[in-house]
Amino acid sequence: MTEERQTPNPTEPADATEVTAAAEQSSGPADASAPVVLPVSPVRDRRVLRAVLRWTAVAAVFAVCGAGTAYGIVRMDRTDVPGLATESDGRWTYPEITRPPLPPGSLGPLDTKNWAGSHYADLRALLLPVPTGATRDKALRGTGGWLAKQDFLDVYAKNADREKIGQLLTDYGLRHIAARGWTTADGTRTGIYLLQFDTSVVAEDVYGELTQYDSPVYPVRGADVTEFDDGYPSTADVHGIERYAYAEVKPYGAAQVRQAYLRAADTLAVIVQSRKGTTPAIPFQQTVTLQSQLLG
Repeated sequence: MTEERQTPNPTEPADATEVTAAAEQSSGPADASAPVVLPVSPVRDRRVLRAVLRWTAVAAVFAVCGAGTAYGIVRMDRTDVPGLATESDGRWTYPEITRPPLPPGSLGPLDTKNWAGSHYADLRALLLPVPTGATRDKALRGTGGWLAKQDFLDVYAKNADREKIGQLLTDYGLRHIAARGWTTADGTRTGIYLLQFDTSVVAEDVYGELTQYDSPVYPVRGADVTEFDDGYPSTADVHGIERYAYAEVKPYGAAQVRQAYLRAADTLAVIVQSRKGTTPAIPFQQTVTLQSQLLG
């Protein structure tokens, strides 16, 4: 096989030595005072450029892979990410929750054209359902689904307060009360009471009579000292629904009590939750939020 010999390109010297030799032959002895400038080899330039491009490509691949991984983690549920699986945060499981249909031609309670703020859906159908596995409180079933006023007043601790609240509800024209209660497997007891009035203005007045910022006006049974619940997240509030949440502070009695007052158009909701020892915050917040959504 004939050996092929590579002919150097006369325009591209092979290395710096050849450049120097050519300069000496053509110009004679170099002036000692003049600096010698050697051109950089184009071959070396191309090698450096190829290396830079190669590492740039590698870095780009790593960046794309990293971004893809980050996107994948963001899209995955926490329990799907290895090492980040967590136990339940205590939320209860409810059956499917849907608002009851409105009568034909009726407006929603928060519609701006509904000047009275009336709930045209059946108030009993707006009660939060019993969580899965919980035992329903038969005492709150009432008659035909309507609870007697005195049964609601039993929520409050003092006889004098019950009399004041009873007269207040009469003066403001309470229409009816729908209620539901249950006890979960861990012993948490819940009672929800929906009180409906003629208009949203009336309900707002009653709401103001029963609530204040730092504590409820009238203490409920089993709660000696109750304060505004600073731990309740405002992000859990439902647009258009007024809310005050309170929690009993230490030292508790036999059980800690949490309570909330909601005002949704013409309806006032009172939610009371308690458990021996301490009452978890998460199920309470979940209950208040879901009931707010049903009323909105």
